[in-house]
Amino acid sequence: MENNKINMIINKGGESMKNNAGSGAIYGLGVLGALVYFLQHATSFVDGLIGIIQAVFWPGVVLYKVLEMLKL
Repeated sequence: MENNKINMIINKGGESMKNNAGSGAIYGLGVLGALVYFLQHATSFVDGLIGIIQAVFWPGVVLYKVLEMLKL
């Protein structure tokens, strides 16, 4: 009985993860594109490190600014 509950939870979680795989790929491509952009414009090693950090966090900043504009 308990094994059935565990299998239902695992299977339900697996289905949920399959449905969200497309958005992860789009996010990954966005981060990769931002990484290329920021690294191409870096003129020093420190600028490159800052560019890597910016590439990872830019979606959160964009979302914050959009919500701020919409006053949500």
